[in-house]
Amino acid sequence: MARLRTEVPGPRSRELAQRREGAVAAGVGTVLPAFVDHAEPGLLVDVDGNRLIDLGSGIAVTGVGNPAPRVAAAVHEQIDRFSHTCFMVTPYEGYLEVCEQLAELTPGGHEKRSVLLNSGAEAVENAVKIARHATGRPGVVVLDHAYHGRTNLTMAMTAKDMPYKHGFGPFTPGVRRVPGSYPLHDGLSGAEAARRAVAAVDRPDEVACVVVEPIQGEGGFVVPAPGFLPALADWCRSHGVLLVADEVQTGFCRTGDWFACEHEDVVPDLVATAKGIAGGLPLGAVTGRADVMDAVHVGGLGGTYGGNPVACAAAVAAIDTLRDLDLNAAARRIGATVLPRLRALASDAVVEVRGRGAMLAVELATAEDAARVAATCHAAGVVVLTCGTRGNVIRLLPPLVIPGELLAEGLDVLEGAIQ
Repeated sequence: MARLRTEVPGPRSRELAQRREGAVAAGVGTVLPAFVDHAEPGLLVDVDGNRLIDLGSGIAVTGVGNPAPRVAAAVHEQIDRFSHTCFMVTPYEGYLEVCEQLAELTPGGHEKRSVLLNSGAEAVENAVKIARHATGRPGVVVLDHAYHGRTNLTMAMTAKDMPYKHGFGPFTPGVRRVPGSYPLHDGLSGAEAARRAVAAVDRPDEVACVVVEPIQGEGGFVVPAPGFLPALADWCRSHGVLLVADEVQTGFCRTGDWFACEHEDVVPDLVATAKGIAGGLPLGAVTGRADVMDAVHVGGLGGTYGGNPVACAAAVAAIDTLRDLDLNAAARRIGATVLPRLRALASDAVVEVRGRGAMLAVELATAEDAARVAATCHAAGVVVLTCGTRGNVIRLLPPLVIPGELLAEGLDVLEGAIQ
């Protein structure tokens, strides 16, 4: 259970926060300045001994646990053998194992290839590179409320200005933004929202790819109306446009399926992954149709650290854990627990409760409401995150292995904060 020995943040965390001011760039934000000493299943224990219920998983990264025993053992074993060679110089089997697993797990039974990278933004950027090279077209279509990363290209693809884009332009050209599906606010069916989206695409013959989050993340955990993604996929096929699924936050059992596209049997041409792939180690990937991936010339893809052997070992162990513990079922159980409780809340501030599996959100009336709820939870020792283009959404990303009693205790605190 959660237990607070001091206020949050405590005195030792405040001391470290002062050190931070003299060493860390001011532009690096922190949601909850309680410095972590170690972790237990569903808990973060800070340097003051406070046991904090973790409903954030490091932004959907530590779904298999923190630390996950199998991941920790694999990392120790690999680091004792060798830490790095660069796959482009002298390769190693772990890289192959991860790519083989991705070919098996990502949607579709077609032949696939993968490239391993370092982060979600790098995965999305490489997916766009590959799509442009394979199609010979420059255009990239993204949706309102999208978030795709912090590189120059992915900032151009991201909708939210503050804090992600403000003052950092000019951005990469060739990105076109169209309306997506936000049922709460647009009132459209999936088919209607898709027709509106594609009608806004000028010159589809110049578009290399449409990049979508099957459930939008930073934009507010927006679940599109049923039929939106399949209709968008059909339009892409009919116009020779590649469909890229940004599954960075939704992937690896987070929504109760290995990938969120599977909920409506959508098969993307390319899938970008990261976050939950490696149990906390930095790893990203692009997996896609063999003919598309192999269209790029030798040397056109790669990077010094991409597919680092320690991260690959962690990924293999994390995937084994996801499979052996059936964490898809665990995610569905979390959703079945959380959604009814939050939907029963009686509060003028609650606009909508939504989500799928263990990717859940409460949209509140204002950003100020969300900030107050988050601050109340943090002071009570529960880690929650905010999101949304207007900053008015509380998002929940509990570890898929969180004990039921901890989840219930965290929800008690959240409900009290909202009420």
